[in-house]
Amino acid sequence: MRSRDATILIVPGLGGSGPGHWQSRWQAKLPTARRVDLLTWDSPRRDGWTTAIREALRDSKQPVVAIAHSLGVIALVAALTEPGAAPVAGAFLVTPPGEETVRSIPEIDPAFTPFPSAPLPCPSVLVASRSDPYGRFAEVESLALDWGSKLVDAGEAGHINDESGHGPWPEGLMSFAGFLNKL
Repeated sequence: MRSRDATILIVPGLGGSGPGHWQSRWQAKLPTARRVDLLTWDSPRRDGWTTAIREALRDSKQPVVAIAHSLGVIALVAALTEPGAAPVAGAFLVTPPGEETVRSIPEIDPAFTPFPSAPLPCPSVLVASRSDPYGRFAEVESLALDWGSKLVDAGEAGHINDESGHGPWPEGLMSFAGFLNKL
């Protein structure tokens, strides 16, 4: 599949992925990319986030390939595994947090946990970092198994965001292009 043949749905995490974040940069480069407006970027509510994602999926006129980061991964997976979810061609998932981390941040709705454990209804890739301060590699590896996702080990890459030095993240874009090419 080519990017122009799909709606590339960007699903940020807590804080919304600012202008220097790789998701924002990819959105600017990919002409069919659009960001899900989750409204409550700094105080995420599970129901609100999953509803917004389901609506964005239903509103798409082309097949959807989702790119989610951090808490956005958990919201996307929850939306995709709920009954009646719109079909998705693929999901590219990057550094989800651990359940303990989510429970430790008071601004995040505790309803995000426990994380969904059902297999995803589409092909997916889960990129994990061995030095992510928000999610242990072993826990993310377990999520990949639960969801049927291909695990990509990014090595010692932090949370794969601005703070970890991944502004444009060209290696990730190449990995995404390879994933898209196989759909």
